[in-house]
Amino acid sequence: MLNVHNLSVSFMGTDLFSGITFKLNKGDRIGLIGKNGAGKSTLLKVLSKDIETSGGTMAFDKDIRMGFLRQDIDFVEGRTILEEAYQAFVEIKEIEVKLDEINEQLATRTDYESDGYSQLIIDLTDLTERYELLGGYNYQGDTEKILQGLGFQREDFDKLTDTFSGGWRMRIELAKLLLQNNDILLLDEPTNHLDIESIIWLENFLKGYSGAIVLVSHDKMFLDNVTNRTIEISLGQIYDYKKPYSEFLVLRGEIKEKQLQAQKNQEKEIKQKQHLINKFKAKASKASMAQSLMKQLDKVELIEVDQDDNQAMSLRFAISKEPGKVIVEAENLSKSYGDKHVLSNVDLLIERNSKIAFVGQNGQGKSTLAKMMVNDIPFEGNLKLGHNVEIGYFAQNQSEHLPPEKTVLEIMEDAATDGNRMRVRDMLGSFLFGGDAVDKKAKVLSGGERNRLALCKLLLAPFNVLIMDEPTNHLDIASKNVLKQALNQFNGTLIVVSHDRDFLQGLTSTVYGFKDKVIKEYLGDIDYFLEQHKIENLREAEKRTVVKVDKTSNKTAAQQLSRAQEKDLKKLNNKLSKIETDIADLEKEIEKIDLELAKNYDEVSSQPNFFEKYKGKKAAVDVLMADWESVEGQISNFS
Repeated sequence: MLNVHNLSVSFMGTDLFSGITFKLNKGDRIGLIGKNGAGKSTLLKVLSKDIETSGGTMAFDKDIRMGFLRQDIDFVEGRTILEEAYQAFVEIKEIEVKLDEINEQLATRTDYESDGYSQLIIDLTDLTERYELLGGYNYQGDTEKILQGLGFQREDFDKLTDTFSGGWRMRIELAKLLLQNNDILLLDEPTNHLDIESIIWLENFLKGYSGAIVLVSHDKMFLDNVTNRTIEISLGQIYDYKKPYSEFLVLRGEIKEKQLQAQKNQEKEIKQKQHLINKFKAKASKASMAQSLMKQLDKVELIEVDQDDNQAMSLRFAISKEPGKVIVEAENLSKSYGDKHVLSNVDLLIERNSKIAFVGQNGQGKSTLAKMMVNDIPFEGNLKLGHNVEIGYFAQNQSEHLPPEKTVLEIMEDAATDGNRMRVRDMLGSFLFGGDAVDKKAKVLSGGERNRLALCKLLLAPFNVLIMDEPTNHLDIASKNVLKQALNQFNGTLIVVSHDRDFLQGLTSTVYGFKDKVIKEYLGDIDYFLEQHKIENLREAEKRTVVKVDKTSNKTAAQQLSRAQEKDLKKLNNKLSKIETDIADLEKEIEKIDLELAKNYDEVSSQPNFFEKYKGKKAAVDVLMADWESVEGQISNFS
């Protein structure tokens, strides 16, 4: 589909990457990874021909259709969500206009025997066949299905796109790409504006995608679930392996270890030959041998070890002082934006040292409740902070509020106090803003750099409670790992709003699920929440399909069953109970493995056939969930 050979891109005389060569085949789902600034988004822009290369060639198959989800999008005002999504079907919409014109002429013309009228009939037939071939009778249903998969409600479809945030507009753009049936999809951070449910839906969609995909993502779980190949950009070079992200890391480590060993052996051999050369070259009888050894050394190709960019930020969260036992106590909290009710009569009690995740679909009130806790927005009800509580708040759009014309150093100095102003440069260095980087203006910083600066600025104020709203957006995987480790070591209270499942794994011990204006507490981590949430959704679906009992009968459905049916029903209920127990046991095993991975990834993942066994357990859970749904459906037939 695409051949890239010796590709190079330079900015102001400096190579971003050079000599890149790879081939993109149908069915490839490539995860393009690397640190912020490595050139991932630039490579996507090169592949889409948005920017020119400094050297090299790209050869595409004939008539290749390519779709590119960019970070910056521009919508035409005045269109509804459906109208904007229908822009994906350019030819279908053109044919619809032509069909309307022809049908209007056929309805008004009376020259039935004329050549012109006959031509209209021919055109109508041809256009109708083309319309059907392009999916003209299905595109509206497909559009609604994908929009709902990405989190839109049916009542949103006729609303203007102007009334939606940039994140929701990005979802519309993603929907258009998924509807276009492109041969190649280029996706730049597609999960940044999606909630967990929409990410899982997108994973399943992309796994069944028949074309080729190149995606940039810092979501490790998304990469593992979607991709079958990984290309890492590091220090201007690429490392390309046909493995998803986690397996790529293991394989890359093994290859580097072999390279190191081979390099040591070669250095030892060279040293031995050099010793013999020095020993023999002074003796006339051995001079020819010395010359031969020197020629051998000249022909040796030195073994090189893949270089890693190991530079990472340093981060530690310290509590200012010990707070009281109760951190937040709230009763009857409600919040509305005009006619839209987001939260209704919420009661909440958060105690010291709690580690809590807020999850749920976008628009369900997660960020709203976080803002209410820091008194950032007005609300109804009572909310009280506990004794000595000092909150550090990282807002979802925190990085967007950095003054664009001020430098990194100026922003930090403005926020500093007399007690920490002398430490500002050291703190910036810990966040990878060393040397001339402190003189960069905020407006030229990348998304990842802006997030790092916002995190650094957060540390200037005292706190013992951290409320973080989507802190991982735009952070590369290495920076996310550093942040997660720092939060795990934080001795205070943590409340984090996030859609990143891998980031949340092992980080929090309680999950609050937001849905339908209320919140529900789940005493477990994100994996437990997802397991319970899946079961709840299945039960809701099952309830919607249960046949209603005839109200004229005084007997319940169970009383109307024969003895044989009662026996069968009991067997099914026992089977269902056994499946649920097996699911719970497997989920606990997976959770235990995840915790071990978080503590010592290298040691655990190096065990023989580790990833095969790990994936086997997850596959077993999926099989059991399918069995559960089947048995539950059989039980519902007795109702």
